[in-house]
Amino acid sequence: MKNTPIEQKLIDETIKEFNIADFSKATIREVKAIAAKVEATSGVEFIKMEMGVPGLPPSTVGVEAEIEALQKGIASLYPDINGLPTLKEEASRFIKAFIDVDVAPEGCVPVTGSMQGTFASFLTCSQCNEKKDTILFIDPGFPVQKQQLVVMGQKYETFDVYNYRGDKLKEKLESYLKKGNISAIVYSNPNNPSWICLKEEELRIIGTLATQYDTIVLEDLAYFAMDFRQDLSKPFQAPFQPSIAHYTDYYVLLISGSKAFSYAGQRIGVTCISDKLYHRAYPGFTKRYGGGTFGTVFIHRVLYALSSGTSHSAQYALAAMLKAANDGKYNFLNEVKIYGERARRLKEIFLRHGFHLVYDNDLGDPVADGFYFTIGYPGMNSGELAKELMYYGVSAISLVTTGSDQQGLRACTSFIQDHQYAQLDKRMAIFAENHPTK
Repeated sequence: MKNTPIEQKLIDETIKEFNIADFSKATIREVKAIAAKVEATSGVEFIKMEMGVPGLPPSTVGVEAEIEALQKGIASLYPDINGLPTLKEEASRFIKAFIDVDVAPEGCVPVTGSMQGTFASFLTCSQCNEKKDTILFIDPGFPVQKQQLVVMGQKYETFDVYNYRGDKLKEKLESYLKKGNISAIVYSNPNNPSWICLKEEELRIIGTLATQYDTIVLEDLAYFAMDFRQDLSKPFQAPFQPSIAHYTDYYVLLISGSKAFSYAGQRIGVTCISDKLYHRAYPGFTKRYGGGTFGTVFIHRVLYALSSGTSHSAQYALAAMLKAANDGKYNFLNEVKIYGERARRLKEIFLRHGFHLVYDNDLGDPVADGFYFTIGYPGMNSGELAKELMYYGVSAISLVTTGSDQQGLRACTSFIQDHQYAQLDKRMAIFAENHPTK
């Protein structure tokens, strides 16, 4: 291989040190650590696209509210396990303003980031009914959610939605649900890593089948309203963020402060449980706890055992950000639109040098430009491409780790700096020269 920016031997030896036999299965943190070590040793800057960490300044609305709360001495008090009343109110308003759905404040529960929200949701869903012991992923998805189930010792099933968009989704989804062992369905929308966005007709299929088979739907809205193909930023007016909440009564919405509000460091989000689900009793709860409903078990049993509440000051921050958005005083999407612009520029460079987009189609529409995109290269599988790009100082994760059956990589736009577009263009020109396609 000629003129690779980083010596191949250095990459190979570093990967060997980490004892990774199959690079297609390297985790986000492993890829990040290898890139950091090689960068320090070689002095060559890496173009880091492996980790989905917000790269923008946090919302000043949140920062100011949190500082004020801390100065008033809030840090000395345990937060109410149910959550700060104003945050619960504003979360309920936010769902009405941007999804056009009613969820009572009671069911809007602060969590230590959506990661804790999914962990607690998985745990609660798996305790509802002894016969339903499996979570179903509509993949590709966030790799750590499966890790959470491994930690819990819970079963899961998964399928790649790539070939099952639109009407094809019904038969595929029902083939799992009719077994009678699925307690919950989970997916992200917009999707991490592909950035496809499930359409209303697909959400209707999921909701109808979930109702038919009495299955809870967990909708991960980590990238809330970040489908920049339409303006979803106006509170209480269409268009709204598409949601399963319009198509079934038993759902949980996971709303994160990390991406849309760039507030990742404070680990704050809200898990919003539908009114009917919140008040529903399940036989599994009676057997395990002597009673309780989904909502009370989620809060007073599961969350209480995990952390006895969510960072008190961060709740004030999120309450202020949601209120400002609800009141139309703060357009949170304006601040994150740069991710879409970065994706557009990065895609153009990769496509010009012989790469292709793996998930390139959203039921006939081009996939939106956003936080993530997916790339492949002719003749290379996921592991080969991920490793090969390391020689060029580019780090990204394999789609294998996301539950995808496609060959390629997930690339994240969050850490890209302005000077790196030219850098990437130059490096990918060398890559294309070294890997001519037919």
